[in-house]
This record gives sequence, C-alpha cells and structure tokens, in this order.
Amino acid sequence: MNKLIAGIALAALPFAALGQYPDRPVKLIVPWPAGGDTDNIFRPYAPLMQKYLGQTVVIANVGGASGTKGAREAKDSPPDGYTIYGVHDYIHSTYYTGVSDVNYTDFEPVCLVSSTPSVLTGSPKTPRGDGGGLRADARARPGQISVGATLGSTSHFFPALIEKAAGIKFKYVSYEGLAPRMNAILGGHIDLTDANLTQKGKVEAGQLKFFGIATEQRNPEMPNVPTLKELGVNVKYTVSRGIMAPKGTPGAVLAKLESACAATVKEAAFADSMKKQATEVAYLDRKGYATWLKQNDDLNKDLGRDLGPLKR
Repeated sequence: MNKLIAGIALAALPFAALGQYPDRPVKLIVPWPAGGDTDNIFRPYAPLMQKYLGQTVVIANVGGASGTKGAREAKDSPPDGYTIYGVHDYIHSTYYTGVSDVNYTDFEPVCLVSSTPSVLTGSPKTPRGDGGGLRADARARPGQISVGATLGSTSHFFPALIEKAAGIKFKYVSYEGLAPRMNAILGGHIDLTDANLTQKGKVEAGQLKFFGIATEQRNPEMPNVPTLKELGVNVKYTVSRGIMAPKGTPGAVLAKLESACAATVKEAAFADSMKKQATEVAYLDRKGYATWLKQNDDLNKDLGRDLGPLKR
C-alpha cells in the first residue's frame, strides 16, 4: 500500500477509531546525531510529552546529509501519528541551497517548541582578541579563516549572514551536526563555528571563545559577550525547533499531538531544561506555527538565493 492509498484509508477511518490514538509507542525522529543541540532539546521533551499522549515517545536519531536523511524518513513514514519529526530551520535552508529535496510543505505542522540564539564561537588556539579584531583579520585574509558548519543548514546560514553584513569571506569545513563541530574546534582544527550559550562552561575554562551573540541585547548569563550589532555586524539569528508530522496525518491525530505539545511546554521541568540549554520556550500552536513557517521559508528563500546551489 503506497503512501497516498494509506492516507486515503486513514481518512476513511471513523472518528471513534482515531480517538484511540495512540495505542502504541510514537517515534520522534531527530535528524541529527545524539549529543547535539537538537537532540538535547528533544531528550527532555519526549518523556514529558508521553505523559500527555499516554504512550511512550521514543527518540530515533537519524543523522546524515545535513539532516536530510532524517527528513526523508519522516516524510516517507505512514501519516498515522506514530512517526513525528523534530525539526528546525534547516528544513528551509537545505531546500533552497539544493542540499535537500524535502521542503517544510511535505509535512503537517504540530507546534513550535523553542528558540535558541546563535553565538559566533572560536577556538582560543587561534587568538584574535575581540570581535573587532576578528573582523579586521577576516578582511585582511579573505577566505582563510575556517568555519565549521553543516552545509546548507543553520550553522552555515548564520556565518553566511555575518559574511554579508561585515563584508568578509570565510572558508567552510563541513561537519554533520554540532557534536563533531565542537570536537573539531576544541581540537583546534577549525577557527570558528556557530554555537550557543550551552558552551559557557568551556568558555569559562578557556577552551572556547565567544566573539558575539546574535541578539538585540547582551545575555545576562554572559554579560561580557557583546552583541554582533555592537561589533558593527547587524545580524540577529536564532534556531527555532518544532514538531511536524507526515503530510496527510488525520486532523484528529494532529489535534491530539498539538494538545500534548501545549501541555508539555508548560511543564516547569521543560522550562528548567531549556534554561540549561540557553534556550527560550517558544510555543506556537498549529495555526501559529504554520504562519511562522511560511514567513521563515520566505526569509530562507532569499538567503538561499544569495548562497546559490551547494555541493556536498
């Protein structure tokens, strides 16, 4: 039975049958390796969500191809609510840079969960003083300062925005997700990467350096870290994460998932875990998330046009 026929069959089910959902565990696909930022957001989310679904929520890390492998598996899963998808802005950026053929419109939005500000982060093994010194160095040596990124994803778009705003050029080195990028920068193999305030301890220990945070104002957790705007680079950037389901998932199932999501993000335990991840709880329901996705897609379309097609 192909996916179209399966969707028609599900749509034909009486509401009473759908009302039994879920009657078995739900798989949450995280399209990045364990230990990265996205995994760390959904690890505390899943056990709280299952309390409101009434079934176990099992995380499946499906990494590879800049998150595309996991996106394809989620897209091709039966639209029955038993596979859901933990997504962030990469779903737009990889599509518009030609890295992926999967678009956000291939899914049904369920809810937005969180928002994490990006921080331009460097290795102390390549010291350049403050952010102003880094900018001057990048202008003096175009294409020589290396940046670890997952090509076509948010960790690529963030430094690309900095390049455009500052009139500089970086050299990109591709990694699959945050965990391998952190290993590379801690080992001094790359100069810069996109990270966030979860790396505060490594900065305080002298293992990393924060050059600038992409927010309107300084963060009270790290008040000595300037905003990029203070450095003359007018860039604000956050990575937002949410839940989607395969296209054609029945409305009653989506409503149950949406209700569970709304209750989960109100849990004090979730707020506490997000604070540890230097992340804001940023809930939007299905309707609000759909509107947000369209707006974010338009933004990424413009950025993707600037970068052009990417070769992996």
